[in-house]
Amino acid sequence: MYASFTGLAIVLVQLENVEHVGAARATATLLIGIVAITAAGFVADVVAHVAVHGGFPDRAEVGRMLRVSGTAIASAAGPLVVLALAAFGLFDLEPALRAASILYLVTLGLIGLVAVRRTRAEWWKQLVALGALVALGLAVVALQQLAHGH
Repeated sequence: MYASFTGLAIVLVQLENVEHVGAARATATLLIGIVAITAAGFVADVVAHVAVHGGFPDRAEVGRMLRVSGTAIASAAGPLVVLALAAFGLFDLEPALRAASILYLVTLGLIGLVAVRRTRAEWWKQLVALGALVALGLAVVALQQLAHGH
């Protein structure tokens, strides 16, 4: 989720400044941002393991941490492909950024839906929970936009 929120923020900031950003730069910025949040997540997992277990993770645990971190990079696959196509001149950058933001929003919505559906709550409680998650997600996006001066 962190990577999807980060990717969405990067895409939205670039969309608002599309006249000052090239497609190759937009693609590289998104890739670097996603790799950075993925690395941060991996380091956080290692630190948490050390704090809880009093030692470094073994090889199997590091492998699990790397697989989990890899899902963050995978979450950017669609948006990166769309931006790369723009970098190769197959799309204009503005529609590519819009498509990437829609892909991120759909991804976040599906994550929330799957999470809520896994509960055993009644359907109307699941609906309320999903609404709350959507509202919180919009608040996160608004705060990220505010942090970038928009």
